[in-house]
Amino acid sequence: MRHFTPRRPWTPLTDTEWAALAPHLPRADPSASRTAGRPIADPRARMDAMLYACVTGCPWGELPETDAKPLSIARHFRRLAHAGVWSRLLRALTAADAASALRAMEYWICRLARRAMRMLGMEGIDLARQLGLLSALPMLPWFMPNRDLSQSLLATIDEVLNRLPRQRPPPGLLTLLGKCLQHAGGRQVWSKRLAPP
Repeated sequence: MRHFTPRRPWTPLTDTEWAALAPHLPRADPSASRTAGRPIADPRARMDAMLYACVTGCPWGELPETDAKPLSIARHFRRLAHAGVWSRLLRALTAADAASALRAMEYWICRLARRAMRMLGMEGIDLARQLGLLSALPMLPWFMPNRDLSQSLLATIDEVLNRLPRQRPPPGLLTLLGKCLQHAGGRQVWSKRLAPP
């Protein structure tokens, strides 16, 4: 069911929440050869810092004092986004067997995915729409690109153009379809002012 998730202010992760979240995060494999960097000393504190930044909307550079540097936390967030962790968490939220502690963190997980949406691209937008988690979208849904609407409009335009030699379309139809297609493409510039609650 499509819905906006009720807001939930940030608080540090409880033991139950961390136990529900940890299985969805990549584990460091001690047998794998490491190419760069040290292992994360406290993954829970790192996740708390990422949640704080995403839920409160503060820039990475303004994170409260932690053991890790803010840029290291931001870099780790991007790595997790490219590894598909935020998309997996969105899917886990809507699974029938999702833990109640994970479902209680729905707003936080949606905010993590929203912050990573530029990295997730159209697949992330489609996933959030498909799962009905509208709070994960960076803007209200009617301002975002809509792949289904674009495809149906393209089919209509193709049908009209195929009839062109035999039958002229009514005046203004192609202009209207072009404007509809432009609307289906979403806004070119994403604005935080148009973000869901």
